[in-house]
Amino acid sequence: MGQSGAEWGLILAGVLIAIDLVIRVVAVIVVPRNRRPTAGMAWLLAIFFIPFLGVLFFLLIGNPKLPRHRREKQAEVDRFIRESTHGVERVSDSASWPAWFEGVVRLNRNLGAMPLIGSNSASLIGSYQGSLDAMTDAIRDAKRYVHVEFYILALDRTTAPFFDALADAVSRGVEVRVLLDHVASLRVKGYRRTLKRLSEMGAEWRFMLPVQPLKGKYQRPDLRNHRKILVVDGEVAFMGSQNIIDRSYNKRGNLRRGLKWQELVVRLEGPIVTGLDAIFATDWYLETGDALTRDEIVGFDQPGEAQNLDCQVVPSGPGFQNENNLKLFLALLYAAKERIIITSPYFVPDEAMLRAISGATQRGIHVELFVSEIGDQALVYHAQRSYYEALLRAGVKIFMYQAPYILHAKHFTIDDDVAVIGSSNMDIRSFELNMEVSLLVRGASFVREMREVEARYRRDSTELTLDDWMRQPLRSTVLDNLARLTSALQ
Repeated sequence: MGQSGAEWGLILAGVLIAIDLVIRVVAVIVVPRNRRPTAGMAWLLAIFFIPFLGVLFFLLIGNPKLPRHRREKQAEVDRFIRESTHGVERVSDSASWPAWFEGVVRLNRNLGAMPLIGSNSASLIGSYQGSLDAMTDAIRDAKRYVHVEFYILALDRTTAPFFDALADAVSRGVEVRVLLDHVASLRVKGYRRTLKRLSEMGAEWRFMLPVQPLKGKYQRPDLRNHRKILVVDGEVAFMGSQNIIDRSYNKRGNLRRGLKWQELVVRLEGPIVTGLDAIFATDWYLETGDALTRDEIVGFDQPGEAQNLDCQVVPSGPGFQNENNLKLFLALLYAAKERIIITSPYFVPDEAMLRAISGATQRGIHVELFVSEIGDQALVYHAQRSYYEALLRAGVKIFMYQAPYILHAKHFTIDDDVAVIGSSNMDIRSFELNMEVSLLVRGASFVREMREVEARYRRDSTELTLDDWMRQPLRSTVLDNLARLTSALQ
């Protein structure tokens, strides 16, 4: 006799319950492995509450590392750089270093392979248009090559002179190589126009971390190359927070709200330019297979002049075994003796960083944090806000950069002679999922210039007090806490 519909329903229910149980048991075994506890717990909660959907998302975005072959190639490059740069650590005056500085330098060398090198000069550019103009002028003076690597590269009315300078360089016989992040650039207006312009001018260009499964190019879609680097002739380089795009990012919502991005870029000369060029060459190799050569890093031996700054390039990202930038930041936070001033547009610290910052204030260190008054990414903005109460209670002074500007600069200073600037935010995405580049700088002259930038931020910001914060409505607290939970799903 055939089974009734009710019996089939019971069988189906039993099968689904069994599958659900298997998912939960397997998740407990698989998910926490080699994952930070908060991320593991967040994923387990997602899978336990919404098993089938949770598993689907875990399979899509649950692996925070690049594919094995990419990580092996990164390790290969790191070994090559360490061997090729052995003994080049020529610095200004190691006797004047803070007692803790040598350990931080060794940490960076072990994690990111790059040496600390002296005899460099650096100048900060806080004007959005000013940095575009400075980069465009450098390209116009190029004689041998131009290396362009940006998270977002878009042709629009603001950036047209930059692209014109690249085209002119190609016509003069200058080698122009361009890297742009695939997904980030795909999402901005003028994507096809940008690619067409690069091709027509004759530049060699490649996508970074392309998501093209039909071409055999695929990894977790939100693992991105977030670096911003320009190197000209191995003599001058630019790096920092700014992408090559209009200050509004050409988004309708941004234009409606009148949003404008505030950035900070550093212009570099001296042997450290070779370090940034090696980062470009590494990323070019990872995307094209064209290997880095010793000739491309010989510039570490070139003499430098001017400010005599000691600098070290620190690459980080899902191609490395460690969270290079997070470990650098933590080391500096624990080393500070007097003052820590942090600027980060997306500040979503993990437990270790939160403890390091609160521990600093408890040691009597003066700590300031500059963030934007408004946000351009709702989830990150609310997750960031969820930490304000704890920071304020710990004694951190929080300054909110006034609207309609988005303070997108990424840097911080430790005491009076050490600073970091680059592409890395202080959030879980930058620590684990994005390929970033930071620059460690030791030199009182550079920190003084940073202090002037910080003073301008302070002038254009409103200080947030604990009393002000505790008056926020309940709905904001709920949104902030929900966003904080989702931020752990890495």
